[in-house]
Amino acid sequence: FSLQELHGIFPWLVESIFGSLDGIIVGWNLRCLQGRTNPNEYSVALDFLDPSGPMMKLVYKLQAEEYRYDFPVSYLPGPVKASIQEQVLPECSLYHNKVQFPSSGGLGLNLALNPFEYYMFYFAISLITQKNSPVTHHVSPSNSAYFILVDTYLKCFLPTEGSVLPPPSSNPGGAIPSPTPRSPAVPFSSYGMHHTSLLKRHIAHQPSVNADPASQEIWRSETLLQIFVEMWLHHYSLEMYQKMQSPHVKLEVLHYRLSISSKHHGSPAQSSYQALHAYQESFKPTEEHVLVVRLLVKHLHAFSNSLKPEPLSPSAHSHTASPLEEFKRVVIPRFVQEKLYIFLQHCFGHWPLDASFRAVLEMWLSYLQPWRYAPEKPPQSTEPLPRSVSEKWAAFIQENLLMYTKLFVGFLNRALRTDLVSPKNALMVFRVAKVFAQPNLAEMILKGEQLFLEPELVIPHRQHRLFMSPTLGGSFLSSRSPAVTDASFKVKSHVYSLEGQDFQYKQMFGTEVRNLVLKLAQLICQAQQTAKSISDHSAETMASQSFFSWFRFTPSEINGSYTGNDLDEIGQDSIKKTDEYLEKALEYLCQIFKLSEAQLTQMMMKCGTAQDENGKKQLPDCIASENGLILTPLGRYQIINGLRRFELQYQGDTELQPIRSYENAALVRLLFRLSSALNERFADQMEVLCSRDDFVGRLCRYHLTNPQLIQKIRYSPVVRDRTSQNWGPRISLRFLASYRTLISLLMIYFLASWFYVGPVGCTFIILTGYFLYAVIMTFFFEGWKPHEH
Repeated sequence: FSLQELHGIFPWLVESIFGSLDGIIVGWNLRCLQGRTNPNEYSVALDFLDPSGPMMKLVYKLQAEEYRYDFPVSYLPGPVKASIQEQVLPECSLYHNKVQFPSSGGLGLNLALNPFEYYMFYFAISLITQKNSPVTHHVSPSNSAYFILVDTYLKCFLPTEGSVLPPPSSNPGGAIPSPTPRSPAVPFSSYGMHHTSLLKRHIAHQPSVNADPASQEIWRSETLLQIFVEMWLHHYSLEMYQKMQSPHVKLEVLHYRLSISSKHHGSPAQSSYQALHAYQESFKPTEEHVLVVRLLVKHLHAFSNSLKPEPLSPSAHSHTASPLEEFKRVVIPRFVQEKLYIFLQHCFGHWPLDASFRAVLEMWLSYLQPWRYAPEKPPQSTEPLPRSVSEKWAAFIQENLLMYTKLFVGFLNRALRTDLVSPKNALMVFRVAKVFAQPNLAEMILKGEQLFLEPELVIPHRQHRLFMSPTLGGSFLSSRSPAVTDASFKVKSHVYSLEGQDFQYKQMFGTEVRNLVLKLAQLICQAQQTAKSISDHSAETMASQSFFSWFRFTPSEINGSYTGNDLDEIGQDSIKKTDEYLEKALEYLCQIFKLSEAQLTQMMMKCGTAQDENGKKQLPDCIASENGLILTPLGRYQIINGLRRFELQYQGDTELQPIRSYENAALVRLLFRLSSALNERFADQMEVLCSRDDFVGRLCRYHLTNPQLIQKIRYSPVVRDRTSQNWGPRISLRFLASYRTLISLLMIYFLASWFYVGPVGCTFIILTGYFLYAVIMTFFFEGWKPHEH
């Protein structure tokens, strides 16, 4: 094919591989392509799309001719699309000099991208657009062709060892040029009007991303990273996030949502805050999306940590540092930190309270631990002691203080609303506690908070984003910001640049957060007690199972009470894991926040995990009133999460209770009619017999009465006080409808036949034996009711 023909089919080929932007064309469906299920297609796709494969060779061949391809602005992430449509230039240099007016008859704005950018845009955005791909089997995201390709591209263009491999050239001895500057097609103002003075220079000369000759060595690395970060993380703008932190705006947005839910479309809040609502919640990342972002975070840590140590002489550094080494130095704070923080904040606030949050949690913990991806190996030790965090990471912790402190508070608020009896939820609490309990980490976080709280003159507002935002002159190499040595100024700049000047910082080791930790510790103790109760209950149930368990009834069903719980389905192994996770998590929390043993003892007494005198769990937290017990918010939480419960028992007429699974329905109805007829016919005679004070009266009361239960019954908190009901002497034959009773009688008759005892004789023996048993029991306990069991 000629270059002109390849230029024509290139957009079609890219769309055929990665799918269309609207998601209608699936393409090769790389996200669901697995080597285990489709080994041939899997290996062919990886070879074809490899950095040194045929597809990338085509990209570089077209790159040499400086072809351009249109990418619709309407498919860019929400904040970028909105700013471009409003003719506000995004800060990211990736979009500079690329926005084009639509051609005659065309609709919407487009980005004019070079072949490498066009290919990577489609590759990155396919993770977002291809959400509803047909899946016929279980897919493991970390084993998919897409995941492997992301890892391959990161290792190729952001190498931890050596330099970036030069692109293959079709001309011997020639090189593929980096993109050339293009004049702006749309008159843009600055992205963020308060930076006008800094951005005037930026708008005036619009240099390309790679205008600096020194940056040509790594233009692909910078472009790849910018595309990945923009497509995967930039779905929530910093300005919108800061606006949403205002209590006034939160209240207005709440009014807007209520107006939408009640369908009052004429509400004035709708026009003002519809954009806020759309920006904040329109994009919902998937678990696979988060796993890919975690892969990016882990590799960027390894890439940044591969930076060579600085020479002792500053002059030597300025002459020997390569562009790749400079890129490693600023890659995380300048390109990733801000967008990742907003992304994590959104996930912490909007992700469902279920076990799928584990993906977000691990991504967050990966970012917090850059030392895990450092090239140096930990010292070998015979004892598995936790590795202390080196002091050299203090600067990273201070410049990412909010990642540690505010997100930790966000996790506490999530953990307080989850069921910690679930092993998966308990594991998440354990993971966070274990990470923050690493030796020396809590001390360095505390040091960072102290630096932030140091009294100092107010930092000018225009300087806040100077440290953490991309340099405004295009490439990060074109105008590097001066180094700032004041640690306190760096911490304040980091916090205020992300949260705004009006931010009220909540100290991680302050009283308010400490109280949250104590609440979490209480819930951990309650969850441990609940898990123990479930384990004991399961053991008792297994021990009490008899030969008749296949008839699907248990002792709790027989006496009319319900003591089951949805958590009973948890196996013994899972309960043991839960207890182990929670015990270690509590130990780690005590280490982090210096909780004493006395505080833990007092806390456990307050949370009421001790069992009462009957060995039963205590009631949910309630307030006594004239209408009975009223649940408190803590009591509602305890019931919802299965930490405590009311014991339910049937309080009506035992003859009218629902037919159980261990009873024969036809026999229940037949025996009820027979019992009713006998009671109606002989009611007066039974009343006279039971009113006698002699032995006959006691024997009749033993058989014919249903005395009120002596033990206290725990009622529902919403039911008023009930008056006890006593229906007087009566005959109840319902016990004969029980499968257990019927099978017991059949077995007795069967055994009697072995001894040549006929049915009539066997019936006489049963009645005689029961009469003697009843006479004996009458002397000891008048209120027992054997035929109801």
